[in-house]
Amino acid sequence: MKTNEVPLLVVSSPETNITDLLIDRVKDNPALPLMSKQVQPGIWESVTAGDYLEEVRALAKGFIAAGIEAGQRVGIMSHTRYEWALTDFALWFAGAVSVPIYESSAPSQIEWILGDSGASAALFENDTLLELFKSVKGNLPKVTKHWVFEGTDLGDLVKLGAKISDDELETRRKSSGLKDLATIIYTSGTTGRPKGCELIHQGFVDLSRNAQAVLPQVVCPGGSTVLFLPMAHVFARFVSVLCASAGVLVGHQPDAKNVAPAMQSFHPTFLLAVPRVFEKVYNSAEQRAEGAGKGKIFHTAAETAIAWSMALDTKKGPSIGLSIRHKLFDVLVYKKLRAAMGGQVKYAISGGGPLGARLGHFYRAIGLIVLEGYGLTETTAPVTIGRPDNLKIGKVGFPLPGCGVHIADDGEIWLRGTNVLKGYWNNVDATKSTFDGDWFKTGDIGELDEDGFLAITGRKKELIITAGGKNVAPALLEDPLRANPLVSQAVVIGDAKPFVSVLVSLDEEMLPIWLENNGIKEKLSLDEARANTVVLAEISKAIQNVNSHFSTAESIRKFAILPHDLTEKSGHLTPSLKIKRSVVVEDFGHLIDDIYADSAKSTCHNIGDYKI
Repeated sequence: MKTNEVPLLVVSSPETNITDLLIDRVKDNPALPLMSKQVQPGIWESVTAGDYLEEVRALAKGFIAAGIEAGQRVGIMSHTRYEWALTDFALWFAGAVSVPIYESSAPSQIEWILGDSGASAALFENDTLLELFKSVKGNLPKVTKHWVFEGTDLGDLVKLGAKISDDELETRRKSSGLKDLATIIYTSGTTGRPKGCELIHQGFVDLSRNAQAVLPQVVCPGGSTVLFLPMAHVFARFVSVLCASAGVLVGHQPDAKNVAPAMQSFHPTFLLAVPRVFEKVYNSAEQRAEGAGKGKIFHTAAETAIAWSMALDTKKGPSIGLSIRHKLFDVLVYKKLRAAMGGQVKYAISGGGPLGARLGHFYRAIGLIVLEGYGLTETTAPVTIGRPDNLKIGKVGFPLPGCGVHIADDGEIWLRGTNVLKGYWNNVDATKSTFDGDWFKTGDIGELDEDGFLAITGRKKELIITAGGKNVAPALLEDPLRANPLVSQAVVIGDAKPFVSVLVSLDEEMLPIWLENNGIKEKLSLDEARANTVVLAEISKAIQNVNSHFSTAESIRKFAILPHDLTEKSGHLTPSLKIKRSVVVEDFGHLIDDIYADSAKSTCHNIGDYKI
């Protein structure tokens, strides 16, 4: 199949905008808990839909009174928190356009986003982020107003807005329609300066209403989720709007490291995460079991789970013996994993990269159905997603209503729909170059199967062509490597080279646990671990396991372990955790040179040289 388009199930009138989603929710049931504030660790305080709407309106009046005009751009720089969502809706009620900035952004990035978008005002989480802004404020003469979440600024705005009438607010709220600009979200920028994606109200409205229509088991009144991904990212941002529309209770967790205790106290019914989170949950459970002397039980339970889930997709289904083992391990292992996630979670939405069939089957078998999806900043997040009653593990789902997927002759994925960006802000050339008619060219490579399900197989710009002419998609090798508990990041190299190799960074959080579980009691520094034969043997074995699924020409022949992890702080990952491949290649060029040098180097290792 080359094209799969699904018509809208729910069509909205032209004058509709995002604010109508919240108003409709309140009309349906104003007493429904819609937001939850963590007033202290483990203690949550609910906010009803009606009370939330009143808070939004009061803050919107404050923005109007402070001089924010319809269509003006306003920056928001903060960790994920209640005030982020509140401010977002308040700006839309005031007819403004919100411009998110990652809380991890450097001053130069703040300057670029606020300057390029022409923002007239900005909000910051705290004084620390405000100081970053002040360091470049002299270059941003248009940003004449700013406020801080922590402190009295929002309260002062509400007081200021008391003079704005309900009629004036309603006039401003209705100043935007479906086709008007709602937000400018800047791409996380794996190459070059971030581009501002012009996303209109229709993308959020159509996706929210139609996602509810096809995912009623997941996003529905009474459901709940802990939102911990950055709201500056389109994925979390869309889900925030979707939950407000669907009546899903949202708790915000600003620090991803505290997600586990937050889940145990909040008891979400579904989760939103990137594949790395699911990998870390699995790896942590595996290493804890190893440390407690129950590694064999865990591995048998995991293999049983995967086999049982795979059998579900066959005509015969699981055998009686496999079903009995599955029930046994549910008591011994699976229910403990569910309890660690709050005990009520049934679904998860995974985006930002492929999860992998193995983990997909594992989680389904323990009682957590992971719905993989695919989308981009340019498409207001999701274009495709799996359905609980129509799921293909290993695929990224079926188009949502209003969305279309086309596979071009070279394998590139093209998308169109009411959720696709209007264009790139202040960048006509970039807009023209990424559209073919009304089809948006993603740069990703994929396939549609006979049933219209999408699979992602690579990235067009990242496709490696070896000196022998073999085309290799790095992600297909990298993603399964990252599933190993020792591996944090993997970057496959080989363009115009005689063979494929990989740069690996170790997971510094998992390393000491893994070492102890594997008989190494003394603490090793990262440099010592890089040279440890047991560690090298484990990495070699992990690569060999991946190689077993590929031809010799595509297989990884050598590897090098990096001296530190690849992170956003180190400059090698985007805020959405995508690898900045060109930066990695430049910064570690000496290691790459060593890999392909004729003489052997101690920093480079042949696959299979080390045995455990």
